[in-house]
Amino acid sequence: MSRFLNSRYSALEPYTPGEQPKVTGRLIKLNTNESPYPPAPGVLEVINNQELQKLRLYSDPAASELTAAIADFYGLKQEQVMVGNGSDEVLAFIFMAMRGSNDVIYYPEISYSFYPVYCDIFHAHGVKVPLREDFSIGASDYFNLDGTIIITNPNAPTGRALTLDEIESILINNEENLVVIDEAYVDFGADSAAGLIDRYDNLMVVQTFSKSRSLAGARIGFAMASSEIIADMNKLKFSFNPYNLNRLSILAGTEAMKDREYFEDTRSRIMETREKFVKEMREMGFTVLPSKANFVFAASDRISGEEYFRELRKYNIIVRHFSDSRICNYVRITIGTPEEMKSLTDATRQILSKR
Repeated sequence: MSRFLNSRYSALEPYTPGEQPKVTGRLIKLNTNESPYPPAPGVLEVINNQELQKLRLYSDPAASELTAAIADFYGLKQEQVMVGNGSDEVLAFIFMAMRGSNDVIYYPEISYSFYPVYCDIFHAHGVKVPLREDFSIGASDYFNLDGTIIITNPNAPTGRALTLDEIESILINNEENLVVIDEAYVDFGADSAAGLIDRYDNLMVVQTFSKSRSLAGARIGFAMASSEIIADMNKLKFSFNPYNLNRLSILAGTEAMKDREYFEDTRSRIMETREKFVKEMREMGFTVLPSKANFVFAASDRISGEEYFRELRKYNIIVRHFSDSRICNYVRITIGTPEEMKSLTDATRQILSKR
């Protein structure tokens, strides 16, 4: 630590992202929940030489074309949408300032590991709400709280999802609290809460282009809520980084949002691959949690999660393992192409045959 760092940050434990190997040619990368498919064709067409020449100019700070496309997709008004540099930036603004008068933020004990980091860096009081025995989120555990609530739905790394009725029950029982539903993985089988926004002024929905729209590298996230909440979020954005999205990301995001046919095709293919993969893993004796995400959470009583993770590396397959004691026997496996998942199941059979 340098002598210039404020002492309040000396004990900060940063978020640990999934491994991003320098060379991926020989690797099957199933550890960071990226899409196995390229962006929509229109994305590749719109990023042309003429647009590259415009990189000398600042981007539109309001990202108007992109927010209009998002609003149209979800049947909202444009003033009910704001965009960020990935959903992480959107979440950062929430943890920084959208936390009520007592600075308390509630979130699941096992969930996106950026949440406790944001609590530390923005000096919020984070309260971890335990999951149920089956790793599900109990909606009633969030009734009548005294702070902002943030729930990933479907949850990560478990993949389990709340129903819209359960989300609505949380909203009804927290009229004075902001309820944020982080829907990074919602497009793979769960129902978005975006349709509830006009009925509940205490709801904010956060999404990303990184998963179902194949734009993880473009860093585009967005929030949807009442126009009053979005105005507050934009105030934070314009006070921090008005040009938070570059010109090419705005173009790419707009085209990806407009191409509904490609979106439906790729997410359907991922869900179909997921179900076939889950069936095969269960036939091999794995416990696989019900998933509404583009990943699954799996464990075996024949091999520990850490050993399975290490053994797969020998086959040039990367998955994600977590050291938390409650989930250390599980690995999180991103759903790739059918060919990639076959390579994983083939490798798994070989690994288990040696035990």
